[in-house]
Parts: sequence; C-alpha cells; structure tokens
Amino acid sequence: MYDQVDIGALDRASTLHPFTPLRAFSNGELGGPRIMTDGQGVRVRDAEGREVLDGFAGLYCVNAGYGRTEIADAISKQAHQLAYYHTYAGHTNEPLAILSDRLVKMAPGDMDKVFYGLSGSDANETNAKLVWYYNNLRGKPRKKRIISRERGYHGSSVISGSMTGMSFYHDNMDLPFDIVLRTGVPHHYWGGNDAETEREFSARRAQELEELILREDPETIGAFIAEPVLGTGGITPPPEGYWAAIQEVLRRYDILLIVDEVITAFGRTGAMFGSDLYEIEPDLITTAKGLTSAYVPMSASLVSRKMTEVFEAHSDEVGPFSHGYTYSGHPLAAAAALASLDVVEKDDLPNNAKVVGYYLNDRLNDAFDQHPIVGEVRGVGLMAALEFVADREVRRRFDPGLAVGARVSRACLERGLIVRAMPHGDILGFAPPLVATKEDVDQMVEITQAAVAEVTNQLSQVGSF
Repeated sequence: MYDQVDIGALDRASTLHPFTPLRAFSNGELGGPRIMTDGQGVRVRDAEGREVLDGFAGLYCVNAGYGRTEIADAISKQAHQLAYYHTYAGHTNEPLAILSDRLVKMAPGDMDKVFYGLSGSDANETNAKLVWYYNNLRGKPRKKRIISRERGYHGSSVISGSMTGMSFYHDNMDLPFDIVLRTGVPHHYWGGNDAETEREFSARRAQELEELILREDPETIGAFIAEPVLGTGGITPPPEGYWAAIQEVLRRYDILLIVDEVITAFGRTGAMFGSDLYEIEPDLITTAKGLTSAYVPMSASLVSRKMTEVFEAHSDEVGPFSHGYTYSGHPLAAAAALASLDVVEKDDLPNNAKVVGYYLNDRLNDAFDQHPIVGEVRGVGLMAALEFVADREVRRRFDPGLAVGARVSRACLERGLIVRAMPHGDILGFAPPLVATKEDVDQMVEITQAAVAEVTNQLSQVGSF
C-alpha cells in the first residue's frame, strides 16, 4: 500500500521529530524531511542520491562506520536463533553473558556488574536510581542529590534531563527537578580569569565544587556526574589538572562519581575509555552510542564492586532488585555490541582515533588559529570544535541572532559535509566515525575553510565583526 506514497509528506503528517520546529516542519516551510537511504564507511546517501561525508558519525555514534556487514550479519544470525527473551528473574542469553564479562574486564576502575537499557538517557536515569538505592541500603537516606555541571549533557528524560546543564532541555518541560545541583563548566577559554593558568582554573573549579558541597551539606549529596570531555555542551576537553582536583574533593565527602562515557567510550578520545585517558576512577560508567556503533539501540550502566557489594549484602532483607526494562539485555543488541567491539579491537579504532585525531586537530589549528572570527580551536581524539567570536582580542561573542555556527554548518552541508552547530554558542563540532582517514580529514577541513570564508564574508559585509 506504500509503493507510490510520498514518504516526505507521510513523515511530515505523522512523525514527531526531536529538536525540530514543529509547525514549520509540519506545514513544509522547512522543506524535507531529508530521507536517508544508505551509507558506507564515513559517507551517507539520501533519497535524491546525494552522498555526503558524515563528520559527526550520526550523533557521535557510528564509530565503526556505515555498512559493516560483520555487525549486520551478527544481528541477523541472532535474530534467526533467538530474536528476544527477557532478562527478568535471572534469565539471560549467550551474547549478553559474554558481553557483560567483556565490558567488566575492559572497563576502567573496579567494575563488577552491567545493567542494560536502550539509550544514554535511560542509562543515566538508571544510574541516578542506583545512587539512591545504594545510599538507602547503607543507611544514608538523605544522601541523594546529584551535582552536574553547566553545559553537561546527560540525556533528555526526566532525571537525566534535569542533570543536563543546558536550559533549552528544560524550558516548558517542568525541568530541572530540584534534586539536581549545578556547578561550573570546566572551560578555561570562557571561564578563566586574566593570567589564570589551566591548573589554577581547575583548582578554582574544584574549590567551587567543595564550597557548593559544604553549603548544601555533604550528607545530602549522593553523586557527581560528568563527561570526561564535554560533548553536546561544546566538545570541550578538560583543562589541565581538572580531574585530579575534582576527584580529590569527591573522595573527601564520600560522593559517588558517575562518569558519562556515552560519547567517549570505545575509542573516540584515542583511548578505549575517556576515563583511561584522564585517569578517572568511576563508581558508575554510562555507555551507549559506540557500544553497538548505533546499529541497534543499547546502553550499559557499569556498576562498581563497591556498590554491588552493598546491593548483594542487603538483598535478602529488601528483596529482588526492582528495576528493569522489557528490552534490558536484548539479544540482538548484545550480538551487535559484540560484533562492534570486535571491529573496535581488530581495527584498533582507538589508535586510529588518536592518530587521525591528532591530524584533524593539527589541520584545524593550521587553518583557523589566526582566523579573525575563530576564538578557539580545541579537541581530543576524533572530537574537535571551532568556537566563533566577533572579537578575538576581547573574546566578544557574536549576537546570538546571527546564528554563526548554524550558518557555517549549513554552508558545509551545501558542500558535502555534515558537521554540527553545537547548542548554546557559535560552535562547529566534528566527530566523524572512528574509521576516518587522513584523506577524509583533508576533505573535511577544506570544505570547512570554504564554508567559514563564505560566512565571514557575509558577516563582514554587514559589519558584524
């Protein structure tokens, strides 16, 4: 019945799209939707036959690249054998048990058990509940509030959305819940005082965190949640000394550390986990995206032995662990994850992200370090960003109405490159699949140079800088 249908019209009439202007999309003012049809490596194609280089790996997630038949074959094989069975009351499936063992052994810190969901949002929702459960069981029922950072991104569900430190995720949604407290963003470029070194800035951020904890009462603070590298908040690596200083404060006040590795796990920073790179010792780790290279939805919350020992010690008195989803530990997702991790390890994608990532950041620095509207070039591994400013000398931002980042992103797309205009600032983000080559980087940078030149010329003509 759908052979001759207009797919675009059907979609506009019936799909509620995330982060899309609803009225203008539904009535066709925005054009589209853009119908994606296939992909290979670092490139995707739409229904009109246009192929573009995906410089953002979907949403930082197609780590192994598009068209990996080994992952598709693993999903198909499992679907023919056992497409689904639940994991409640001690049920499991073969790929899931193997995956759990593999994740616990490869993860940083003293991880002991894995709980599965479908997205980074639900994994962080789970992690919040685990913090509350842990502190209830050990007789600290007041120790529940969670500290997150301005510009941190941890999801868009109820508690994960509250932990996210960007206001447009909260507006008109009755968020954030007051169980979440907020501390400063670790971005030296905008937050550092005059002549303040990165280490001094990190020490100040740690001092501010400690002051917040003391002001709110340490016995009410259960956890601190943070990404090793800020992702959606601007692709911002931590300043020197940041993680060592923060962890010292958390240990002093018996506060759990949730490390949100949804973006950084499985190679993106040039290490298998961002925690490995920055010597972070997590109590909980949030993963998703690269776990399956987005071939099937799956998230995993990795739980430390310190916490599972408390869970098990009180299990007889409190009864079964009362949390779970119908699709927790889905066998197709587990098969996809195992195949994706095979690719990550066989092709040494963390090292490729390190080598090609250095090249990407070097090329961007060479091209934009002295550009009149680029204030900062930053990145680590295959994550990078350009921060646009109206005045480099005094670090003056553009008028938000100019939408400079979005204009550059559109100009890149017109030239065959998908990169992301990051929210809450004029920032252009790069996060290609981890199979990207130096030749791919050359194309990305050349397109970006042309796009920035076009927008710079437009801004110059109206005297915007």
